[in-house]
Amino acid sequence: MIRRSVLLGTGSGLPAKSVSNAELAERVDTNDAWIRERTGIANRYIAGEGETTSSLGTAAARAALDAAGVEAHEIDLIVLATATPDQTFPASATKVQAALGINDCVAFDVAAVCSGFLYAVSVADSMIRTGAAHKALVIGAETFSRILDWEDRTTCVLFGDGAGAIVLGAEESEAGTRGILATKLHADGRYNELLYVDGGPSTTGTVGKVRMKGQEVFRHAVTNLAAVLREVLEIADVRAADIDWVVPHQANARILDATARKLGLAPEKVIVTVDQHANTSAASVPLALDHAVRDGRIKPGDLVVMEAMGGGFTWGACLLQL
Repeated sequence: MIRRSVLLGTGSGLPAKSVSNAELAERVDTNDAWIRERTGIANRYIAGEGETTSSLGTAAARAALDAAGVEAHEIDLIVLATATPDQTFPASATKVQAALGINDCVAFDVAAVCSGFLYAVSVADSMIRTGAAHKALVIGAETFSRILDWEDRTTCVLFGDGAGAIVLGAEESEAGTRGILATKLHADGRYNELLYVDGGPSTTGTVGKVRMKGQEVFRHAVTNLAAVLREVLEIADVRAADIDWVVPHQANARILDATARKLGLAPEKVIVTVDQHANTSAASVPLALDHAVRDGRIKPGDLVVMEAMGGGFTWGACLLQL
């Protein structure tokens, strides 16, 4: 028998406040045409008073549990990917755990920025495959607006807040054809200063703000994402032509287009939500996945690949048979 992690449900959590490019231009020296032309972004959500990474993550988790038909007490693992935790410690995953009324389970955060959700999925999948967990909540949640420099117009227009979540469950079968078929992760710390936050408890004692060299990040992103997608297909012995949907990190519409072209993928196979949510870091892949599941595009039987790249650099991909 082959034990795999299967997708049971997806969910999202977004702040109440939606901010269009025009509204953002009232605060920042920019305009709608400039943002759309360079990024494809039209809108983002910004967390308000009382909205936190854990509260957004909890909302996404509840939606995913409802979609999966799973009770919170059945969850024995919570992995939350974030670069903007509620507190330096304890993990925001434990705050979600408490909010869901789960008195005892494994709960921890993963920090790999925009790749965080892929890292979290890989960890949860490994624990499920080995029998260390049976039902897992995997969450990507961010309040990136709180670490943005609103005077840096080239960076602050790119990001938004939100959360996405999935429920994974163990399934044993003879063929093992359903569930997570392969994952592949990478990191290269030599590129730290291309995308980073200029603060932290151990260095400045402050939270810091996001700093990014956009053009250089763009170049690495297109190359790395195309390469890791090929790797994960090779691991599972699957052809690019067999992919039904690509759910990429929603950083920039130009990166999505360039990556699809590099792989020879039809643009209509790529799920795009960057126009609605902007770049929500670790939340972007599960948000996009939930969006496409709920609008009926992604359905049972589909072969889906998720991919992301973020600060570190970190990058990764996951191949999932629904």
